[in-house]
Amino acid sequence: MIKVKRAYEEATEADGARILVDRLWPRGLATGSARIELWMKDLAPSHELRRWFGHSPERWQEFKARYRRELIESGGTARLQELAQRAKSETITLVFAAKDETYNNAQALKELIETIQANPDLS
Repeated sequence: MIKVKRAYEEATEADGARILVDRLWPRGLATGSARIELWMKDLAPSHELRRWFGHSPERWQEFKARYRRELIESGGTARLQELAQRAKSETITLVFAAKDETYNNAQALKELIETIQANPDLS
């Protein structure tokens, strides 16, 4: 199972493995209270793509397409496959810092991982 959760929300046992998918550590968040098991900076969008997107709902579909291209070009799909495999047997929570809980890189990653789970040959 794959969940998505803001870094500033309380960590719970139901989160399973908490994986931070942002390039920068969340501002003001203590490392101990975050309960981050793994920090996958390499899965975060580039600074340029993040700035271009700006959490604009109108740019969401294009952001996801560009983000996927970035992941493919950087070799990130192997990491996504690892997460897809892991999520088959345990709960993973993709942790992000953005205020927007709907349009963010963790949501986009969740969709990509679920697509890989449903169609392993697409990755």
